[in-house]
Amino acid sequence: MKPIETQRLILRPFKVGDEKDLFEYLENPEVHCFYDMKIESLEQASEEVQNRSKDEYYFAIEEKESGKVIGELFGHPEGTDPTSSVIDTFSPCWMLNPKFKGKGYGYEAAHAYIDSLFKNEGIRRVYMYTEDYNIACQKLCEKLGARKEGLFKEFVSFVNDENGNPVYENTYQYAILKREWK
Repeated sequence: MKPIETQRLILRPFKVGDEKDLFEYLENPEVHCFYDMKIESLEQASEEVQNRSKDEYYFAIEEKESGKVIGELFGHPEGTDPTSSVIDTFSPCWMLNPKFKGKGYGYEAAHAYIDSLFKNEGIRRVYMYTEDYNIACQKLCEKLGARKEGLFKEFVSFVNDENGNPVYENTYQYAILKREWK
């Protein structure tokens, strides 16, 4: 995918120099599903910048005004028909630095990314997962025009309790079709 520009943001591949910003929001991820992405040092952040820069569907969310990376969007396309090589479905994820939440950046970035998937990548269906406790993400999915398709009870575990047992989370799935996109 090509970089995407919005009124206030640039969605672009990660590059050298993004390490400090990446470390800032991944030193202590807010949502459990991102705990496995936790970064312990600037050296590790530098390695992660290199890894992210190699994936064509992985974008840094840069605030135009400051040049600061304030989050990321990523995901991978997939096919829904095992007998075909057609890639028509995509599941994006996004994460913002908590210091930049509540300013409409999440919507602006996700909307531009999904719009590009539908218009430029030939994607037919986009679906998103969010935890039942992540109300802000649920509202964002709905604002994007996605419908709530279901709730997966005790779907996945990202963390363990104090005894080392997995804590399973309830996860909503939202989706939108290209023909529904406004």
